Amino acid sequence: MTDVKVPTLGESITEATLGQWLKQPGDAVAADEPIASLETDKVAVEVNAPSAGTMGEQLVKEGDTVAVGAVIARIEAGGGAATAAPAKADTPVNPAGPGETPALATDPTAPHAEGGDLTLSPAVRRVVLEHHLDPSKIKGTGKDGRLTKDDVLAAADAQKAGSPAQAAAQAPQAKEQSAPQIAPAQSKAWTPASAGERKEERVRMTRLRQTVARRLKEAQNTAAMLTTFNDVDMTEVMQARARYKELFEKKHGIRLGFMGFFVKAAALAARDVPAVNAMIEGEEIVYRDYLDVSVAVSAPNGLVVPVIRDAQALSFAEIETTIADFGARAKDGTLKMEEMQGGTFTISNGGVFGSLLSTPIINPPQSAVLGMHRIEERPVVRDGQIVARPMMYLALSYDHRLIDGREAVTFLVRMKEAIEDPTRLLIDL
Repeated sequence: MTDVKVPTLGESITEATLGQWLKQPGDAVAADEPIASLETDKVAVEVNAPSAGTMGEQLVKEGDTVAVGAVIARIEAGGGAATAAPAKADTPVNPAGPGETPALATDPTAPHAEGGDLTLSPAVRRVVLEHHLDPSKIKGTGKDGRLTKDDVLAAADAQKAGSPAQAAAQAPQAKEQSAPQIAPAQSKAWTPASAGERKEERVRMTRLRQTVARRLKEAQNTAAMLTTFNDVDMTEVMQARARYKELFEKKHGIRLGFMGFFVKAAALAARDVPAVNAMIEGEEIVYRDYLDVSVAVSAPNGLVVPVIRDAQALSFAEIETTIADFGARAKDGTLKMEEMQGGTFTISNGGVFGSLLSTPIINPPQSAVLGMHRIEERPVVRDGQIVARPMMYLALSYDHRLIDGREAVTFLVRMKEAIEDPTRLLIDL
């Protein structure tokens, strides 16, 4: 019998919430195979089996709070590796037969069911449940044949494109499965009720959502927050991106996005206005000669902010590669704790969701946050003529205890100058 303990979760984190069991008593497990998912203040963390064997007693329930080092389950010796191996084979889990959609087979008598022997990450399991799919009938393209979120979404699209009978057969099958082993998503799709019917549903807040709520309220109670705005003409950046995006991708293997320009511009502006990158610690102000940018990324359980270290010293390619990696791993729930700690300045891009204007909230102990918004053509005056230009509103929320209005405005003006004339980023002006 081997004890399964809660692993070290990161600096200053002493407890977590058991989000879901990925294995049930009696299931075969292989060494280092994920058997449970923990929700911490910042990210979901998988607990791996310390040895091969059979899943034994589960000592805590989903939703319980567990401390670092606590025993949460036991692995019984015997029957693990041989039984678990087929689930990690390199061959497809269920290759499609004649007349079937390659991404999704539809045999209702398949031996696996939702929540069966297949090990799914929290993000993948959520999508499976939302679309009423059987994961055993989806071919995984991830490591060791594991399912990814894209695999499930592709299967869902294939099901929608299939016959009505196929879709109808799949939905009841999913509904007959046992209760899902995952906390419901925080945002639920609204469905119209029958005439005279009024429904309510109570969903427990995830640990991440509770922490976000607490920290944001603390920021409002502590900092003297103020927001200043400016707009920026994106013409030059968009032209530069269009001109070099193919060469950039060919050389660096990553697409040239807008975020690289804004991170570089923020580094340039923070050098001229160091208070934006500083923080208050007791009765002292801590100034920094480096810029660690927290980039807000949407994850299944809420917003997370992984950190781009030493952004002032990185190239466009390094910034874009780092951001792309963060985005992919945020969706899969595989970001590490240390990757989301220690940021000195935050950039949040609400424009990807269609936001025109917002007043972002500071992420303590940082002193400022930059909000980017959607790009849209608006009439502006250039050389006495009214012309249409792609414009974006920028918002800088800052702690007025540390940053004066003049400094906040100067910071945004420096960013505006750099974005409207990207050559400044190259010649460090």
